[in-house]
Amino acid sequence: MRPFTYERAADAAAAVKSAAATPNSKFIAGGTNLLDLMKLEIEHPAHLIDVGRLPLADIVDTPEGGLRIGALATNSHVAADARVRARYPVLTQAIVAGGSGQLRNKATTAGNLMQRTRCAYFYDTTKPCNKRQPGSGCGALEGLNRNSAIFGASHACIATHPSDMAVALAALDARVETLSPSGAARAFPLIELHRLPGETPHIETHLVSGELITAVVLPPPPAGGQTYRKARDRASYAAGLASVAVAGGNLAFGAVAHKPWRAAEAEAALASGASPAEAAAAELAQASDNGRNGFKIDLMSRLVPAAIAEAREQGRGA
Repeated sequence: MRPFTYERAADAAAAVKSAAATPNSKFIAGGTNLLDLMKLEIEHPAHLIDVGRLPLADIVDTPEGGLRIGALATNSHVAADARVRARYPVLTQAIVAGGSGQLRNKATTAGNLMQRTRCAYFYDTTKPCNKRQPGSGCGALEGLNRNSAIFGASHACIATHPSDMAVALAALDARVETLSPSGAARAFPLIELHRLPGETPHIETHLVSGELITAVVLPPPPAGGQTYRKARDRASYAAGLASVAVAGGNLAFGAVAHKPWRAAEAEAALASGASPAEAAAAELAQASDNGRNGFKIDLMSRLVPAAIAEAREQGRGA
């Protein structure tokens, strides 16, 4: 591991001010992804700003009937919250489908959103990866791309985003609240947080340098049932092959794109009276494979209708 400096931020304003003043700095809280990347010499921060003790871990009701989840609320805390379990079960299911209990106890809400891809070429520093080293190429294009994207990919990168939690939040129309280095606060739809790769896959979000996520806000729960379905090679220590979050009439897909994929075509088809299978086909019409990941299209054609049917059944029983 390379040398770096460290400070513990006194408050959020001090954290973003330090990030703006110190080149190549990173925020750290649970560190479940960042520390691994530092040990592997994929991330090389010169300065770490510890935000783990800031008062940003509460989950509170909003006047509109939703929930504001603090950026430092752990995944375990969010998944176990009685209000989340009762009003947003898809979120609890998605979080539990993610990392192990030990990881969930440490990982934070903001850290989960900001985690980086699990693409093997990103993790192997002997291989080309535009996300890790811009301009070096994408080894996955002609290599082992079984887990690569079927939506939104480019010739520069076909990696996928690993978060399960983010997929559920996308289906729930969550919003992200941040604090910028200038001291200005802003809020925007979570689906706008992550970028598609285009020509710059190393730029993964729309956050400005030094901007800190402070909370995720859920609107009132949508009408209808909710569910999260995930397919993977085995039940533990394996990344997802594909996943689906259903929240009423909203659909989001995971492990199939550079970001949580909001299935707008499928949603429109369902709203017009199409069957779940027809809705899935409408979304998958824009999917493309890279040779070894074509099975994901067939997998999603079965996973999506099954998830919609399950959510509808739950909605009728509510």
